Order: sequence, then C-alpha cells, then structure tokens
Amino acid sequence: MELTDASILVTGGTGSFGTRFVETVLARHRPRRLVVFSRDELKQSEMQGRLRHPALRFFIGDVRDRERLVRAMHDIDVVVHAAALKQIPACEYNPFEAIQTNVMGAKNVVDAAIDSGVGRVIALSSDKAVNPLNLYGATKLCAEKLFVQANTYGFVRGTTFACVRYGNVIGSRGSVIPLFQAQRANGSVSVTDPKMTRFWITLQQGVDFVARCLGLMRGGEIFVPKIPSTRIMDLVEAVAPGCRAEFVGIRPGEKLHEILISEDEARQALELDDMFVVEPLSPSWAYPRRTEGRRLAAGASYASDTNDHFLTSAEMRSLVDG
Repeated sequence: MELTDASILVTGGTGSFGTRFVETVLARHRPRRLVVFSRDELKQSEMQGRLRHPALRFFIGDVRDRERLVRAMHDIDVVVHAAALKQIPACEYNPFEAIQTNVMGAKNVVDAAIDSGVGRVIALSSDKAVNPLNLYGATKLCAEKLFVQANTYGFVRGTTFACVRYGNVIGSRGSVIPLFQAQRANGSVSVTDPKMTRFWITLQQGVDFVARCLGLMRGGEIFVPKIPSTRIMDLVEAVAPGCRAEFVGIRPGEKLHEILISEDEARQALELDDMFVVEPLSPSWAYPRRTEGRRLAAGASYASDTNDHFLTSAEMRSLVDG
C-alpha cells in the first residue's frame, strides 16, 4: 500500500515489529504523520533519538486505555495493531493480564478506530491462534474474532478491519534463537522435542507482508503468507553447530507442530501465489467476495510438519546471520 501522505499509528510501536515497521515506512514512503504508541518511555526516547524524523510522533499509552487510544487516533488514516503480551509462560501465570491487553486491548483499538474515523486497521496475529493450546493463543484467537466482526460496525462508517497471521519471527524478542545463541557457549542447548517443527519468517518479511495486506484488504480477511518450516534439530545446527542437544520435554501449552490454517478454516480460504486469504465466515457487512485464486481442497490444512518448503540448516543460518 502507498503510505505517502498517510497518517499512521502503530500500537506496540517500540517492539520488534513496530520498530522495523516504522523504520521501513520512513525509508520507503513520506507519511504525513507516523505515531508510535507504546508504554515504554525509555524505548520511545531511544527511538526518537535514533530516527529523528519530522513525521514521527510519540504517544505514551496502553491499549487498555480506550480514551488514550481515541486521543492518539485523531486524524489517523491507518492503524497497525502490534501491541500484545506474547510470552507464553507469562501469559499462563498472569492470565487476566493477558486478557486485558490482548483481548480487551483489541476491543479498545476497534472502538477507538471506529469512533475516530480511521480508514484501515490491521492486527498482527499468530499461528498460536489456530486450535489454541495455551492462553496466549486463545487471546489471539479472540482478538482475530473481534477484528473480523468489527467490520459489522465499522464498514458502514468507512472503517475496515483485517488480520495478518504468521509464524515465529527470526530476530524478534522472545524467540528460541537468542536462547540457543546464549547456551552455545556452554556446548549444549536445551531442546524440547527432536521431532518439533515451526513456521519461520524474517522480521522484514513480516513488515513487508503487513504493508502489502493493508493495500489488499477489503474488510474481514485473515491473511496468511506462504512461509517455510524448520525442524528444530536443523535450527540447532544452524544456530549452535556442534553443540550437544539436551532434550527437556515439551513445555506446558506448547505444540509439537504449529498450524496456520486449520481444516475447518480451509473451507473459507483462497490460495494465491504466495499467500492464503481466509475470508469471513458469515459477513453481515457488504463484503465483496474474491474471484481470484483457488479454493482449497476438502480436508486441506497448512501445518508446519506437512509444509512443502523446509529450510535447511545452511538456509536457516544465513537468515539468522543476516
């Protein structure tokens, strides 16, 4: 999407995704205003000192605070909702906190965007939202439902909502890669299960995909990129070559394999060249059905263990080092 002369707000704007998204927009476009909305004043100060761009604005605020969101969204055209609590153990230990931020925060973003007349709003989701096994995944599933159905209220007022859903991000805070990098000095790394597989995407690929989907969205879709999988032992070889693997067992709330599109969702999904589009199940707004792409076959799904594209250790190493 062409973001030149647009007024953009990014929730969670000082996080891994938010920071890279802001840097990319400033490098490729000429936004009228680019608002970084987050809770961390230190990160905002550091970001402001590093980027020093006349279009940048910084709002200290929490997505739990609807009034603050309304203030921040004044005269905003596009919202990218990236704020979330995403550490699985922390969400399990602090369940209501996770719900307050990931679910009620999503509701506040929806309400504030509609009341402020924002044009397009897109939310970041996760493969953990599909058939969720942990609270983090359950909150992201709820957030997806809120964003899809928000079009019922926003569509007639000119506000459309959509979601982007993808897998683990190389280079993001909280991924297993920094853990392996820290452990390799000791000659061994802790691995939950040698059969585990995961979807992987680079931070820049995630940013580019979100920007692209902002231009493609019609309201109510969940966009899923076609991305490669990695076997956990290949990841160990890429990040900590020669290290011994100590198998510690799958942690509570963790899956052996991840799913980006379930069999049930596949009935609503279209396959394009490099992505899938899950269309809304029962839109009560004037959703224009897509004619491009092809419908998925009965019983199809998109899972990390049956993916047709696996990264080798060498390919994974080049992505991590890059």
